[in-house]
Amino acid sequence: MNIGTSIATCMGKYATFSGRASRSEYWWFYLFNLLMTWGSIIVAASMFGIGNPSGDIFSNLISLIFLLPTLAVGSRTLLAIGKSGWWQLLIFTLIGIIPLIIWLASDTKAEGDKFDT
Repeated sequence: MNIGTSIATCMGKYATFSGRASRSEYWWFYLFNLLMTWGSIIVAASMFGIGNPSGDIFSNLISLIFLLPTLAVGSRTLLAIGKSGWWQLLIFTLIGIIPLIIWLASDTKAEGDKFDT
């Protein structure tokens, strides 16, 4: 899967938390999300100046737009390796980030896992 296909798939399944997603779909969309966030910060800084609250609103809006599809593709990727999508909550703990990254970088398992819907 390439970056264009990943963006189209993830935005097409904007809030679909069921099903499966490959790790390439997740990581390409994550890269796109990261580049969009950085781009919005740069554009906001050039338009409004560094540290202006108006620029912060612009970059936060872009991040908010991509929050739900990022959570959805993360959930589908975890489902593809046999984990529940709720494991994404580990991101809120410092130590939980490590296993989450390892799981998201793992190969997908065969169809028919217990969390696959």
